[in-house]
Amino acid sequence: MQSNKAKLGISACLMGAEVRYNGGHKLSRLCSRSLSEHFDFIPVCPEVGIGMPVPREPIRLVGDPQSPRAVGTVDRSRDVTDALAAYAQRMADDLQGISGFIFMQQSPSCGLERVKVYQEGGRPSEPGRGIFAAAFCALHPDLPVEEDGRLNDPVLRENFITRVYAHAEWQHLLQQGLSRRALIAYHSRYKYLLMATDPARYKSLGQLLGNLARHDLADLAPHYFSELMAALKKCATRGTHSNVLQHLSGYLKRTLSSDEKQEMQQLIGQYRAGIVPLVVPLTLLKHHFRRHPDRYIASQAYLQPHPEPLSLRNAL
Repeated sequence: MQSNKAKLGISACLMGAEVRYNGGHKLSRLCSRSLSEHFDFIPVCPEVGIGMPVPREPIRLVGDPQSPRAVGTVDRSRDVTDALAAYAQRMADDLQGISGFIFMQQSPSCGLERVKVYQEGGRPSEPGRGIFAAAFCALHPDLPVEEDGRLNDPVLRENFITRVYAHAEWQHLLQQGLSRRALIAYHSRYKYLLMATDPARYKSLGQLLGNLARHDLADLAPHYFSELMAALKKCATRGTHSNVLQHLSGYLKRTLSSDEKQEMQQLIGQYRAGIVPLVVPLTLLKHHFRRHPDRYIASQAYLQPHPEPLSLRNAL
């Protein structure tokens, strides 16, 4: 039976596979327990994928931080840079259907950032990117990616999962058949999320689609989606969230009593001041919209960008 869950690529060691150089793993409880209920994970170990044994001699990055080489820590003549890059090309082709990727941090093959690149002459190491991760991401620039350690931050975790679901929805739209009407509907659904993460792109993307008739859809749609994913990658702040909450509450100004309006404004103010989490004013807002439905607001991804059981907004 085919699953309807979004698919995520993941460094295999994070799912408990004993594929590390020392024969161990780096099991992530978040991924293997909480997130696995909502996503189908596709484990990938690039070092095993290119034929390296378990256990094995470790590799490390050396040379230019912008273009490092991956070599053996004992046998310096063993260079697996090109093999890892080629494997990234193969996986980028094979994993076209994924909506995100979670990488193992600080890995010379999988690390996204701050991976040690060793310098000659005893100079301090400099930060770089893992060979596989860099090559894979270059081939899928719009794909939501994150490192496992950064997912311990509730803001980064919520932001990443939000982008994953936006990406999965876009893939579904493309599978159904892209049309101008479908593109407008998709953008309309993500308007308030855009307002919360990147107000400037919120305006520019609205202007872009305002001239939709002048553009070829096949050219405009990929550009639009790249801009959308770049906008959603920015983390919303208490200020921008509060601005969105104020906009949404404006749709209720004719239906709420004075006391209800005052309560709503008080909770938004408390959220902005850091007294209560986002879920508090948001829950009240959703309660009012259940009592006073609005079709446009009901379609907004901002109100529920990911499954409620994940409880991702409780700590924002």
